[in-house]
Amino acid sequence: MRRLLTTFTSAILLLLVLAPVALAETENDGRGFYGATNDKVVTNAGFILIIFFPTFVFVMSMLQKHLDKRKEARKAAQKAHAGNAQWRGGW
Repeated sequence: MRRLLTTFTSAILLLLVLAPVALAETENDGRGFYGATNDKVVTNAGFILIIFFPTFVFVMSMLQKHLDKRKEARKAAQKAHAGNAQWRGGW
């Protein structure tokens, strides 16, 4: 319970510290960091998202496949190691 209270208090303090920074951006009339947005900017952002997510899924799938292959090789090596009479120990 104490941990939850500490986390909650830290989150509230962080929000209170960062709120003035978020509200202080008035010199650019609320346009954000990029500037004025038009249809071309929004369309390009959409295309970037369309390209990013399938690429991200593909890369993460390939990484998982590689890690599973390593895990299976390690399991096979341990099984072969345990089944070998030379490594069983004893006299």
